[in-house]
Amino acid sequence: MPRYLPIVNPSESHKRSGQPNAMPVLTSNYPAARAGESTLMTTPERVGALPTYTGRGVTIAFIDSGFYPHRDLKGRIKTYVDATTERITEPKKINTSIAYSWHGMMTSVIGCGDGATSGGLYKGVAHGAEVVLIKISSPRNWVKEEDILRGLEWVHRNHKRLNIRVVNLSVGGDYVSYDSQNALHIVIRRLVAEGVTVVAAAGNRPVNHLYPPASSAAAITVGGVDDNNSRDRADWRLYGHNYGMAYDGSIKPDIVAPARWIASPIMPGTSVAWEAFWVGPFLGTQPDHPVRELVKSGKAKPAITKLFGAQRTDEDLLTTLQAKAYQHKLIDAYHQHVDGTSVAAPIVSAVVAQLLEANPALSPANIKAVLLKTARRLDHQPADRQGAGVMDAANAVKTVSEKENP
Repeated sequence: MPRYLPIVNPSESHKRSGQPNAMPVLTSNYPAARAGESTLMTTPERVGALPTYTGRGVTIAFIDSGFYPHRDLKGRIKTYVDATTERITEPKKINTSIAYSWHGMMTSVIGCGDGATSGGLYKGVAHGAEVVLIKISSPRNWVKEEDILRGLEWVHRNHKRLNIRVVNLSVGGDYVSYDSQNALHIVIRRLVAEGVTVVAAAGNRPVNHLYPPASSAAAITVGGVDDNNSRDRADWRLYGHNYGMAYDGSIKPDIVAPARWIASPIMPGTSVAWEAFWVGPFLGTQPDHPVRELVKSGKAKPAITKLFGAQRTDEDLLTTLQAKAYQHKLIDAYHQHVDGTSVAAPIVSAVVAQLLEANPALSPANIKAVLLKTARRLDHQPADRQGAGVMDAANAVKTVSEKENP
């Protein structure tokens, strides 16, 4: 357990810490975390993305269980699509079912958020791209293959109208299929043939089979890498993702991307958000948070003690707060770290948007070839589980920006 600065009144705080208005210092449970500091790498840092490209002028469609109009996407949601039934609509207001909106909010903000909630820190690689948000969960809040198909078919009918160049699929089907005539495989082939790049998450089980849409030969199937929150490749390991073959016998995943320790927004309005609001400032990354005003006033300890049911001593209270920080994987009051190929896929989709910004004439085949050519294999990791290797965002974009055709 780390050492803490106790919750005290301002004058006592100054005496004990040497700094005015000091707060207790907690630590996050990601590798290399340091008390009172934000040492979690941002997504652009993880992939080495070039900051001069932001996906500007490119539209990415996210097909997911549900969405939330997060502040980090403000002004760039081109349209929201309710494809929960065959009667597909484009309502002006996003239907935010708390339980089923978090996943799509996570994927879209990780890929395209501008970091407004974090003071610009946790921005996505494609924070200049526009997004189309397509909710596909059924009225029973299920996501089955027929629901994924409904969303993809809508994109097929509307991609030209909305200039959709990339589709992100952080969802998986029901059954393993090696059938080239599987409905999901067919619609993805059609989209790719018409110039839309489709990116699909491989899945989060370390088993030798994939489910549609990840088993589509035409899609870019994304596995994961655990970079241990480090830029040293010696620390990197593969994530426990699905692998295997597509219906044409090609090896999947095609590429791997960061899938662990990824900064993601916390779903507003949830109990986690409420607890994070109180605990997050004690991680030391938000100097202007309202909870700090309570510390200055001397009212913080009774308020937080009552909220979390802690005992009377500082040590008991801080142990409780530290446990909450670990439980929710908190980074600060508004962000937590997440994992899975569901988050690796939008990171790749965001880099695809950078490629298209650099060279709008690129076809899906060009994009896939460039990503695979510039990826780097991980040593001492199974070759059949990493495809071409770890995506290298900077080299991929440099390749297409310096040559007319890759």
